[in-house]
Amino acid sequence: MLLIAAAALLCAGAPAMAEKKTLAVVVKGLDNPFFKAVGRGCDDWNTDNAKSDYECVNAGPELSADSAGQIQIVEKLIDSGVAGLAIAPSDPAAMAAAIRAKAPTMPVMTIDSDFDRPDRGLRATFLGTDNEQVGALMAQLLMKYKPEGGTVCLQLGAESNEKINARAQGFRDAIAGEPGAGRLSETNGWSEIAGCPVHADDRIDLAASQMEEILAANPALDGFILVGGWAQFAPQIYGQVASTVKDKLDSRSLIVIGGDTLPPQMAALKAGNSHGQIGQRPFEMGNRAPDILIQLIKEETVEDRLHTELSQCTPENADSCLGK
Repeated sequence: MLLIAAAALLCAGAPAMAEKKTLAVVVKGLDNPFFKAVGRGCDDWNTDNAKSDYECVNAGPELSADSAGQIQIVEKLIDSGVAGLAIAPSDPAAMAAAIRAKAPTMPVMTIDSDFDRPDRGLRATFLGTDNEQVGALMAQLLMKYKPEGGTVCLQLGAESNEKINARAQGFRDAIAGEPGAGRLSETNGWSEIAGCPVHADDRIDLAASQMEEILAANPALDGFILVGGWAQFAPQIYGQVASTVKDKLDSRSLIVIGGDTLPPQMAALKAGNSHGQIGQRPFEMGNRAPDILIQLIKEETVEDRLHTELSQCTPENADSCLGK
């Protein structure tokens, strides 16, 4: 489970890549459809830049939960002398410690998830989502569907997941109409129910079971917000959970909004099993990272914190809302 695609890709591709310099894009895990899209962006870059002196290699552990495996991959890539590294750190603090210990000479950037603030001097820039804006777009949709307010539950990731927590803050701020909002309690008509937020620890199975339990225990709930879309990554299980409240979803007495717009999530939206999906651009992250790394290699000025675009998808625009 450990030495996954990184070493395999580098070794398998060595003859073809002999005259090219490697730009490595290291994702959290090859099991997650979001990071599969990042990998497709990396592959597409190679197709569009066939004559480049560089080649993009997508790597990561088999499982997104294998943060130690991801660190070992990065260490091996540094030792192999890759030209540049774009990392989506599973455990930002641990990855930062590994980078500090290795003191790589090649440019390092983060994608999707950034290092914690004290460690950001270890990377040259960040490319990814404006996560507070994700939360704000979720809140906008919820308030559109339920202008009188109501009760809501937020499903988050690990308690230390900075980007998901930023989405939750953006959601609360948009509901409150001002920055720095705390837990919602009769805030412009909205309150978070007891027992929420729940933390799914980035686990698909746990996210689905939590959603099922919350909906069963709170039949009058007005909104369930999958701040990260993990439960929807297992479409059959998610469909079963949605079927238990299908009448409420159809009548929009219960509003469900999720993060991301990957194929199973868009299928759920079109099937009426959610009312909104806020889409990131994982393909764009994988596709832009090589160009940014080349700029860094050439010592060109690169702005810190580069944000990709977002999509706000609803049943009404589901066929046209997505960008590449």
